[in-house]
Amino acid sequence: MSHASRAERPKRLRVGIVGLQPGRSWAARAHVPALRALSEKFEIIGIANTSLASGEKAAAAMHLPRAFASVDELVGAPEVDIVTVTVKVPAHHAIVKAALKAGKHVFCEWPLGNGLAEAEELAALARNEGVHGVVGTQARVAPEIQYLCQLIEDGFAGEVLSTTLVARGGGWGGFIPEKKVSAYLLDRANGATMLTIPLGHTLAALRDVLGEVAEVSAVLATRRTTTHVADTGEALPMSAPDQVLVSGVLASGAPIAIHYRGGMPRDGDGLLWEINGSEGDIRVSGGRGHPQLVQLSLKGARGDEKAFRPLDVPDSYRSGWPEDVVPGNVARIYARMASDLADGTHTAPSFEDAVGVHRIIAAIESAAETGCRTAVGDGVSRTRSGR
Repeated sequence: MSHASRAERPKRLRVGIVGLQPGRSWAARAHVPALRALSEKFEIIGIANTSLASGEKAAAAMHLPRAFASVDELVGAPEVDIVTVTVKVPAHHAIVKAALKAGKHVFCEWPLGNGLAEAEELAALARNEGVHGVVGTQARVAPEIQYLCQLIEDGFAGEVLSTTLVARGGGWGGFIPEKKVSAYLLDRANGATMLTIPLGHTLAALRDVLGEVAEVSAVLATRRTTTHVADTGEALPMSAPDQVLVSGVLASGAPIAIHYRGGMPRDGDGLLWEINGSEGDIRVSGGRGHPQLVQLSLKGARGDEKAFRPLDVPDSYRSGWPEDVVPGNVARIYARMASDLADGTHTAPSFEDAVGVHRIIAAIESAAETGCRTAVGDGVSRTRSGR
């Protein structure tokens, strides 16, 4: 049994955040407002950055109660129930591992680890410690994705015959805005690429809507080997792929085709996902290929209809949540996490779910390297988030 479960849990779950920079970090933009919107369920105890001075400055700017002297101090603090990990991907493994061994529940941003092996190790450790590991694949709980799941389940499209997705990665183009924030994304070895981040979030949602990916063929190409930095004017090398092409087959037998391209769209249309069915077709669109970050819209057509019509998401999917997409989707995951901890359920995206997405990514990487069609690793038990 986890350390957090041995004593009666307090009315509000107490959260310590690792990695917060006011005004620009993901924790500041997403996690803090999401937790404040759920103030009846959560309270932020404090934060930890790479130095106490940095943490104290961030805590003061965000009006948070305290800064811990180190990550180790935060992880070991008895007043912390949940450790939220929002640092860069290469640091996820060590921090999450320490938190799990301390008996803490963990909310880790996606990707869970730098590669499949790290993700599998962390998922196994969470199981062994008897704690909840939640991963931030928040596109899964976006109202449009939840409603899309329902439309497919209700037979709007009939039998799904195939699906095609074309998107722009937003980053990994000809320039990056800030060296300090974005330069690490350019190095493939850091595990934070267009394949792992935007396509990873998309794959997490796609699995909920259409089921498991069974086999893939792939091309990963780095067509831009350098990129320019807007704030310094320098050119930096890029080894991360700026072209990701995947074709394959879902477990249902339906073919799947995906093409992610680096950079921003010219006209603000950066995501087009089409689902073709025996009775109808559905289109999902958005401004970039980050469905976890952008406002999505749905259109559909059935039978003899010659034009797509809007498929408006019912108000029940949106009411009671922050209107802003970014904190709204993160808040939905935190709410599920709170319910899971209270009721013993598993509705929030879990570390096991994360391993399932990491397995698809590993298969894509293997297929691209070998030039061979590759089977995705054995499926893992998981929940369709919130359903």
